[in-house]
Amino acid sequence: MEYDERLARFRQGHANPFDRSEVTDAPRNEVRPELFPSDTKTQSSERPMDLGLAEDHFSRPVGSFVASDIEQLKQTIEECKRLILELPEHSERQKDTVVKLIHLRLKLQELKDPEEDEPNLRVLLEHRFSKEKSKSVKQTCDKCSAIIWGLIQTWYTCTGCYYRCHSKCMNLITKPCVRSKVSHQSEYELNICPEIGLDRQDYRCAECRSPISLRGVPSEARQCDYTGQYYCGSCHWNDAAIVPARVIHNWEFEPRKVCRSSLRYLALMISRPVLKLKEVNPLLFNFVEELVEIRKLRQDILLMKPYFLTCKEAMEARLLLQLQDRQHFVENDDMYSLQDLIDISTGRLSCSLTEIHTVFAKHIKLDCERCQAKGFVCELCKEGDILFPFDSHTSVCQECSAVFHRDCYYDNSTTCPRCARLTERKHEPLDP
Repeated sequence: MEYDERLARFRQGHANPFDRSEVTDAPRNEVRPELFPSDTKTQSSERPMDLGLAEDHFSRPVGSFVASDIEQLKQTIEECKRLILELPEHSERQKDTVVKLIHLRLKLQELKDPEEDEPNLRVLLEHRFSKEKSKSVKQTCDKCSAIIWGLIQTWYTCTGCYYRCHSKCMNLITKPCVRSKVSHQSEYELNICPEIGLDRQDYRCAECRSPISLRGVPSEARQCDYTGQYYCGSCHWNDAAIVPARVIHNWEFEPRKVCRSSLRYLALMISRPVLKLKEVNPLLFNFVEELVEIRKLRQDILLMKPYFLTCKEAMEARLLLQLQDRQHFVENDDMYSLQDLIDISTGRLSCSLTEIHTVFAKHIKLDCERCQAKGFVCELCKEGDILFPFDSHTSVCQECSAVFHRDCYYDNSTTCPRCARLTERKHEPLDP
């Protein structure tokens, strides 16, 4: 009870666990006075370990530290570790001692690698590194594969490819920014795992050229499913990503293991419309019904676009901005991004595009009188409602863009009436 009361007063009165100003004496037969010091200054001054616990280890170091400071802090840490083993397991005193040990180790790390004044922006190998302010400890350095301790270490993130590293590791970086590769080479490798063999790589990592082998000596060779090449453990962390070649040829979306550079490249390329399915694999439309549906919706949207560009109400309502995340949908109907294909496979794109298609059609056919006035009347049967080129039951003349009922257009064996009329006007003599 005496310890519990003292511990409660200690927690209420001190935010710093290393401040000893109001801590009462601890029983000598229970714990060591080095880690739970008393108010008696004579006893504290005789203890060789008081440097580590008497100082405020949350404060930033002032000036330079000599080697003796680090050695004394190491002795304090070792004594703290021995005390943890002697205290009862899961006891409050053991938990408090573990907390103190953590802070002592952080302080030791800070003395070994003090945070210097670093610039907020650094440029290296086309990377644009920005100094991070986050104190999260869940990040990992892409260079040394060690945890980034944000509380005591400076770290940077590339604004282009999101490469993370310690400040001390920046001068060791040999990998250029993947963003530059995306800018200069915006195309995928469309062969499925194009392996060349470890012997062709001279049994070295394809990126850092360190020795590797399939036996794991001196380092394990890990294959990237995107490039087909082998990498070491520092360049290949067994990350998984969807491989475009497997999607286009096999309609397969199972993530495969890829190296770090391929992972970043695929992440930056995932929204770029660089896949022309009609050229790469036109037979895919025969086996994937969702692709046919999406292609028809995109063709209809392209037919609706001229209505919006000449409609004041549509421009004020900014209807076309509903497709701002997929700008290529209002430019062509044959280019796809990898994200488009992923969303098609999950059904997400079909739902969202159908909803947008409905909003566009409603504006043209019901809400806007100007757009309604740009409709067509079937000149073959001259019956029925006003027709629009994106209606499902219509056909459009490829020459003059006139719109007819589909049945009327295919049953008529003569030429398009509008084309004939326009041709006749061209041959009419000019009236003097």
